[in-house]
Amino acid sequence: MLALAAAGVSTGTATTSTAAVARAGGWTRVVVTGPSTDLVAREVRDAGGRVSVALPIVSGVVAEVPRAFVAPAGLLVTADRPARFTSASGGDDGPTSTVRQTLGLDTTGQEGAGVTVALVDTGVADVPDLAGRLEHVDLTGTGVGDGYGHGTFLAGLLAGSGAASGGRYQGVAPAARVLDVKVAAADGTTSLSLVLRGLQEVAKRSRTEPIKVVNLSLASGSPLPYQVDPLDQALRVLWHQGITVVVAAGNDGPQPGTIDAPGNDPTLITVGGVDENGTAAHADDSIASWSGRGPTSQGLAKPDLAAPGAHLVGLRSEGSVIDAAHPQSRVGDRYFRGSGTSMAAAVASGAVANLLSRRTNLTPAQVKGLLISTAYQAAALTAERGAGAGGLDLAGALAERGLGSAAGSQRPSTSPAPGDPKLWAAVSAAFARGDRDAAAAAWDDLSPAARSWAARSWANLDPVARSWAARSWAARSWAGADAQSSEWAARSWAARSWAGEDWTARSWAARSWAGDDWAARSWAGDDWAARSWAADDWAARSWAATWR
Repeated sequence: MLALAAAGVSTGTATTSTAAVARAGGWTRVVVTGPSTDLVAREVRDAGGRVSVALPIVSGVVAEVPRAFVAPAGLLVTADRPARFTSASGGDDGPTSTVRQTLGLDTTGQEGAGVTVALVDTGVADVPDLAGRLEHVDLTGTGVGDGYGHGTFLAGLLAGSGAASGGRYQGVAPAARVLDVKVAAADGTTSLSLVLRGLQEVAKRSRTEPIKVVNLSLASGSPLPYQVDPLDQALRVLWHQGITVVVAAGNDGPQPGTIDAPGNDPTLITVGGVDENGTAAHADDSIASWSGRGPTSQGLAKPDLAAPGAHLVGLRSEGSVIDAAHPQSRVGDRYFRGSGTSMAAAVASGAVANLLSRRTNLTPAQVKGLLISTAYQAAALTAERGAGAGGLDLAGALAERGLGSAAGSQRPSTSPAPGDPKLWAAVSAAFARGDRDAAAAAWDDLSPAARSWAARSWANLDPVARSWAARSWAARSWAGADAQSSEWAARSWAARSWAGEDWTARSWAARSWAGDDWAARSWAGDDWAARSWAADDWAARSWAATWR
């Protein structure tokens, strides 16, 4: 997020004329949030930016701003980063999942009746298994349908009727309705601003439609802590409006510290992937090797639970990218087989719809508590191996007449990062404008608790990290950390998400942030790094060791 807000927060008072911007060479797209949408829009325009879309769901706007833009005080500026919809495998050749049997479901065909699930994804094709229960919203401008194939597959797991297979490949909630919110192009890519617009559409429609569940199975690649990330903010808004939000753990396992955002948010239901090994028996279930595992970069326990995600049969989007790339995964003419935590999240979303169709007054927190407290146990389904509370047991949740308990899981929390928000803003503002002395002084002003918190999630909050990453760096004190510790997880996460070409290619290389002007400007000195972070004993651990 560069000079604007690598950590997501940039403050200041400078303005830039349009003529000056033209001479300097360009604009960039960002998401700006603050106290209210109207105030943010006015402040952005006054500071030389151009507002393109209002985002009331996060009290902000999408805007184009000069590359040298400095946000007015109190506003949070986040670069419009790309995100991706992926599966763990397309050419899937394992034993076919027994998902409904594993969940303990009888077939009535009425599961999920009266509930609408919003699927914010790559689109959904019109297929017989969803006939009469599918509504489309296209935010990409490319028209309805699914050129990639991901969304259609998930819709089948969620709510497929099994009509084209005589009921054999029926979804978890075959009577539920699906609101297809298309936010991705045919290559499976999307952006923060487009996903936020999709979630805003869900919020708007939920006022008149029975939308009770949102499924978002993407990896945002966000380096921000959940407390300030706009995507997490939007998802929590939906949660507090009574919509249960289910997200994927990501497919970067089996190492610890591989949970993808927004799966790192403790409020939401984060789902890992179970491999059923071809049987409906629970005893032989295990966590799929690719399933993301906690702790998060902030030391939180995730995922919350795990659901079938390996070798599942979903709906086929004929002629889509996935369909063309993996013809061997076709099952007949209408179905397709694949694996990933996206699929596990879709199964869990269908389970939530099933539960809410019978117990309509449950809140999202109660739904989460029920699923966690009734999760089944197996020798290979442990929290350490990435199962959270255990395997999803929908039959157990349906039989439970109480409200369950989330004990033993990461309890929902929306607490802010420790310390005075104004001081965090001052640190970020100093970084953003390249004032090294001010950055060091502002860091020194933070409380010990805030600096300790930053030691666990420094990669998220440090605006200069994106510049340092290309040079390879790390804290010497982390080099010997225990491989299961939260510090190790943070170090591993930082290396995976920030360092070198992988991060650059995934997040920013195709965008205007990769210019030599920024990379070369002001952050090159190791001397500054040592001087700036030496203000307290956490900082004095130093950034000497390298990751290659």
